[in-house]
Amino acid sequence: MLNFEYYTPTRVVFGKNTEAQVGKLIKDQNCKKVLVHYGGQSAVKSGLLDRIYTSLNEASIDYVSLGGVVPNPRISKAREGIELCRKEGVDFILAVGGGSVIDSAKAIGYGAACGGDVWDFFIKKRVADHCLPIGCVLTIAAAGSEMSDSAVLTNEDGWLKRSYKSNLCRCRFAVLNPELTYTLPAYQTASGCVDILMHTMERYFNNQTMELTDQLCEALMKTVMMNARILIQEPENYNARAEIMWAGSLSHNGLMGCGTDGGDWASHQLEHELGGMFDVAHGAGLAAVWGSWARYVLPHNTERFAQFAANVFSIPCDSDLESAALRGIEAMENFYRFVNMPTSISEMGISLTDEQIDTLAYKCSFENQRTIGVIKPLNMEDIRKVYEMAR
Repeated sequence: MLNFEYYTPTRVVFGKNTEAQVGKLIKDQNCKKVLVHYGGQSAVKSGLLDRIYTSLNEASIDYVSLGGVVPNPRISKAREGIELCRKEGVDFILAVGGGSVIDSAKAIGYGAACGGDVWDFFIKKRVADHCLPIGCVLTIAAAGSEMSDSAVLTNEDGWLKRSYKSNLCRCRFAVLNPELTYTLPAYQTASGCVDILMHTMERYFNNQTMELTDQLCEALMKTVMMNARILIQEPENYNARAEIMWAGSLSHNGLMGCGTDGGDWASHQLEHELGGMFDVAHGAGLAAVWGSWARYVLPHNTERFAQFAANVFSIPCDSDLESAALRGIEAMENFYRFVNMPTSISEMGISLTDEQIDTLAYKCSFENQRTIGVIKPLNMEDIRKVYEMAR
């Protein structure tokens, strides 16, 4: 077990009708003017924004609004929000939506507080030293951004998808009402479940383990898969929605990586380039590349994959660890298929050309300047081979 630091400052308010507490939660932060940041029209049509505005009015909190965040959020929208915050004197940002909205809010928080071009943080040109305080009302269980220290944005100039991490952006509070996820399309629900699983699996597949953390990861994965199956037949099953929503937060707040080397995030890096180039749903893109990555790196830690097969899918591990490990990979892919997620890039309607694979590998390796992953560090040629396997 390695030394670790675990930090989770976010106050979680979980349960039915909890969005009504937003006004008081923001007032407790001693803030005077709020940017309410959201995505499309669903928050408007459902009445959620009206309920939030009512709560803010009752707390005598002034606010302005900015909608229009899209999946794979754009840096241009964040820049628009930064200008609005400066113009209106905003001192708090409330994100109403899923991971894309929360990540956009985090970028706005950095840019409004630090000045300069916010993209500099995402390309590691600068380090943020301030961020406006942020809270969120979660409407999609997936990204875990409500309790994480990270944000991922896409720059339309070159379609680069990049992340930035800092404890400065962690939400002061997260309002989690599972009922707000009832109306999500089945595809979006399944994509979110895959994202939660992958946040856990990326940490689980590591070279430095801790037994308790392993068991937490294994339990979380089994819980997500069990409840994802329930939601296919019962999309308004409150308990299943609640289990998924809480799993999403725990999967990405650091708990699932305590005492380990942080895990292997190669699948996320591979998907980021797909998301940047083709604007695919994040969870679906992860499902499409994971099996190919797993088979490619399997020989470098067969025991870990065999443990995954045994403890998550109850696949017996006899003397042939490789066979058990491969069956575990297949079992995960079978789950993806069960919830109508892709297991190859072509299943997302994308026919990759050799030239596109070269471009993806070049971008993913930061122009052949880095490797990704820890089970087997992947260079640009390795990355290219994984994309080829996945197409």
